[in-house]
Amino acid sequence: MDDLREEFRSRTEALVGAEGIAALKEAAVLVCGLGGVGGYVVEALARAGVGRIGLLDGDVVAPSNLNRQILALTDTVGMKKTEAAARRIALINPDCRTDVYDMFYLPDTADSVPLAEYDWVADAVDTVAAKAELICRAKAANVGIVSSMGTGNKLNTSFEICDMSETSVCPLARAVRKQLRDRGIERGVDVLYSREEPLTHGSRVPASISYVPAAAGLMIAGHIIKSIIGGARKV
Repeated sequence: MDDLREEFRSRTEALVGAEGIAALKEAAVLVCGLGGVGGYVVEALARAGVGRIGLLDGDVVAPSNLNRQILALTDTVGMKKTEAAARRIALINPDCRTDVYDMFYLPDTADSVPLAEYDWVADAVDTVAAKAELICRAKAANVGIVSSMGTGNKLNTSFEICDMSETSVCPLARAVRKQLRDRGIERGVDVLYSREEPLTHGSRVPASISYVPAAAGLMIAGHIIKSIIGGARKV
């Protein structure tokens, strides 16, 4: 097992150094929403060696998730997403501590999530009210947060991470900006978004494809990982 642990970290340590590895092992990141975006955030955090990962989602894996969600396999359909994520993390890095919050993050459930215990939050929840509440509470707790805006109905991976005040085009970003502005927050929030106009189709359910949410989730994870190791080694 010791040899496995050493090999697990060897390629990452060659890039970020022993101090970077130590910083990742000490870090705690909460991932809210374990779907197409959030699942890939979890995957990258676990493989980077983050020592504690919070997993928040109240949903189960559905057959319609198989086209894009890394937690969705034929043998996980019907399983709680939190359970599937915790199981996957244990198979990647058994030393990683997982906290499970089998719930949907909403303004009336937010008190049950100890945000202050985490260094970073990855917001991949779906609703505008939940995103605004999560952002406001993370900022009040002085916890770093990256919030994912819309990734559905898109075919390109031209995402960027910027301040919320700099977003355009994205309908979800516009709605979240308004709620935050009403609560006195106009800037200082990192978001991932795309300038691509969403494609239209005949259903109210967002359309999706395999690689787009994956790219978004990996970008969010990269932003968090680089921020964590930035205090240990300039990157």
